[in-house]
Amino acid sequence: MINFRADDELDARLARLAQLTGRTKTFYVRQAVESQIEDLEDIYLADQVMTRLEDGSEATYDLDDIERDLGLAD
Repeated sequence: MINFRADDELDARLARLAQLTGRTKTFYVRQAVESQIEDLEDIYLADQVMTRLEDGSEATYDLDDIERDLGLAD
């Protein structure tokens, strides 16, 4: 279970939407989280990779170089 405190404006918007549609405020909060969680995960993980690239603890490799090193290049 997750609890959070919404400001008055957001709470009023959720309440109005819930009232107009017959759904609960919880339904709409869940919908919002579900629609954004994948993007947030991607952003967080990409930020970690960028930090490692910038500090030199991780590197990138060009596909042509990998194929050449493995003897797969023509």
